[in-house]
Amino acid sequence: MSQETTKALNVVQEMLTAFGKGDMEDLKRTLSDDTTWVYHGVNGIPYNGTYQGKEGAVKFIMNIMANVDVLDFQVTKIVADQNTVIVLGSEKQKIKSNGEVLEQNWVQVYTVESDLITRLDEYANTAFSLQLFQK
Repeated sequence: MSQETTKALNVVQEMLTAFGKGDMEDLKRTLSDDTTWVYHGVNGIPYNGTYQGKEGAVKFIMNIMANVDVLDFQVTKIVADQNTVIVLGSEKQKIKSNGEVLEQNWVQVYTVESDLITRLDEYANTAFSLQLFQK
C-alpha cells in the first residue's frame, strides 16, 4: 500500500471514529475548508443534497440526526486506492416523523487531498428510503 493510500485511509478512519463518538470538532479537523459532501438521493429525503465546507458537512449530519434515530451504524468494508477511500456499510434508523424503521446498505466514496477529506459522495437505496419517509 502506498504512503498516499495509507494516509487517505487513516484520515477517513479518523473521521469515522469522530462521527461514531458524535465529536463534530474532531470530525471537522479531518475535512478541507472547501470540502463537498453529496448525498445522492431524491427530493423528499430530508438530508438529500449537496453540502459545502466544514459547516456544511456538519449540517448534513445534523439533518440526519434531526430526522432519524440511528439504531445501528456499521462499517463492513473499507477499500483504499491512492486518494480514494470507499466505505461500505449498513444502517438501521427509526424515522422520527412516523416511527418507520429504515434498514439499508450504503456506499460512501471519499476523496482525500493533502491529508484532508475534500469530497464525500454517498449512495444508498433512496427509492426505498423515500417510501418510508412518505408513510
